[in-house]
Amino acid sequence: MTTITLQVPDSLGEQQYDTVRFIAAKLYESGKLSLGQAAEMASLSKRTFAELLSDYDVALLNYPVSEMLSDADSI
Repeated sequence: MTTITLQVPDSLGEQQYDTVRFIAAKLYESGKLSLGQAAEMASLSKRTFAELLSDYDVALLNYPVSEMLSDADSI
């Protein structure tokens, strides 16, 4: 894994961890990271990370309705 240094304002204080979790959640939402990769980035277990996704308005299952309907038709 590559390390990137991110400078955040001191005013964030303890929220710096929240910033990393937010970025990980959004990268998961966009499909750039798997759940496991995003959880690792946030230094959390998969279960814990999955549980906090809703805090960032990110769905655990990122599966478009059109694809669900298409899959259902093929069953």
